Amino acid sequence: MQHLNWRYRPEGLRAPALICAFKGWNDAGDAASTAASFVADSFKAREFATLDPEEFYDFQSVRPEIEIDGDQHHRLRWPEVTLSEVRVPRAPRDLIVLVGPEPSYHWRTFTDTVIELAETLGVQIVVTLGALLADIPHTRPVAISGFTSDPLLTTRLSLSESSYEGPTGILGVLQDACEQTNMPSASLWAAVPHYISASPNPKAALALIRTLEGLVGVVVDATTLEQAAGDYERQVNLAVQSDPEIAAFVERLERATHEEAPDSFELPSGDSIARDLQRFLRQRGGDGHSKP
Repeated sequence: MQHLNWRYRPEGLRAPALICAFKGWNDAGDAASTAASFVADSFKAREFATLDPEEFYDFQSVRPEIEIDGDQHHRLRWPEVTLSEVRVPRAPRDLIVLVGPEPSYHWRTFTDTVIELAETLGVQIVVTLGALLADIPHTRPVAISGFTSDPLLTTRLSLSESSYEGPTGILGVLQDACEQTNMPSASLWAAVPHYISASPNPKAALALIRTLEGLVGVVVDATTLEQAAGDYERQVNLAVQSDPEIAAFVERLERATHEEAPDSFELPSGDSIARDLQRFLRQRGGDGHSKP
């Protein structure tokens, strides 16, 4: 595991599950990375390793950042994948959380490194979290699709299996690596309304966490995320109601969806959501303003 920078090697993890989320193409509304980071923060996770970014990132696409600390010292922060251990004494297992930007290069080497790490730490199941854009209204519960390597588990979780075929991201490559090495795995995807995809979506992140709980047997105190999700939906409703054209579009989505199926997070501002809606309207050929 030459690409890993260890702070220390965790010992005594109990039947750990490796939770993976990547910012970028697999992460509509930042839902997957928010869910994984929230789980880690909820249990005061300890970072034990990072993946060396030199091998895997195009620094013109994912740039390093300059930070200034309290003593006014400048510090360079490189984009990197972090690995943290989560000890959950009252749960049947512990967790390892992997979060970072989707790599630019050498995906097979990257996934081989993750699989080798999982085997070294005795991981029992790899769970990938993703979020995708969908033609759905924000007013409905978040749909979670996915699959597991155990068909019985897929049925127990009532997952709607995806029939998608086409280009994939690092999550698809990692899932294939799990299959090739007989590593038990699961993939959970939240559907995010495409017309508000740029704003961080706590509602979708919360839905991923609730499904993850049933999968790994770990209960997360998501009170703050629940509050953020409620506030978020209210802000989106206000932004939609302020634009008749967007409101009509959402109503059409609600009718179409009904016909098909009868039966400490930082909340984006109302201005941010409004800008997202206006951006969507412009992309559809409108001028970004309501029509009389």
